Amino acid sequence: MHATTLFEGDSLSVYYYRCSAGPHERPFAEAHARHSISYVRHGSFGYHTLGRLHELVAGAVLVGSPGQEYTATHEHHGCGDECLSVKLSPALAEACASRKFFGNVASLPPMSELMVLAELACAAAEGRSDVGVDEAAMLFAARAAGIVSTQADASPVSARQRRIAVEAARWIEANAAEPLDLESTARQAGLSPFHFLRTFGRVLGVTPHQYLVRTRLRRAARLLAEGELPVTEVALEVGFADLSNFVRTFKRAAGVPPARFSKNVLQ
Repeated sequence: MHATTLFEGDSLSVYYYRCSAGPHERPFAEAHARHSISYVRHGSFGYHTLGRLHELVAGAVLVGSPGQEYTATHEHHGCGDECLSVKLSPALAEACASRKFFGNVASLPPMSELMVLAELACAAAEGRSDVGVDEAAMLFAARAAGIVSTQADASPVSARQRRIAVEAARWIEANAAEPLDLESTARQAGLSPFHFLRTFGRVLGVTPHQYLVRTRLRRAARLLAEGELPVTEVALEVGFADLSNFVRTFKRAAGVPPARFSKNVLQ
């Protein structure tokens, strides 16, 4: 695990983690040292904590509290993963989260409003935005902590179902710029559309189309934060064929139109 410090403060710190562990790495128990809210930017992995196994794919959010034990697994792929992690002091965690959040919520599915803020923080850390890293990270953490998890069906799912859902999410991410629908994605997964939709939702907490749209928004936020492409080109680059649909969808997620993103998101 390689860690890069992006920001270090008294109440909030931001790190970028790169893990190269693969299926042949033996998982081991760890414990969170601080309150943390982490955004999975690339890759996927299993997060076993609080008595459940959570499959985290790009765009998902991992939540941890001091002393909380967990085990990370990588049985479904071998390319590693990358995460943006925001660490909070006890006082800040208590200020921005309800008592039901830390210690009870272990993960959140990919959500548009969280992904655009996390991508803005990444852009700030890489010098591609004039927004402060701490500012964007604070917004991301506060927004995540204010969300009550809408987890999918909590009944047990099989290892095969987890594998199918994670591999499908990775396939969607790799082909997000292409026109995809439920039938073609289900065919790729080897399931009927009905069973694929049910399996994907139970494992990852979102529908395949929701994951597709949120993947496109995540990439759009990254490109917009860089400020090198006009909005129309960004929309086409990430897979939105209709500009008005892109503007409407992005504004609903970020709170501002794409043309004003990164300049106005803090206002």
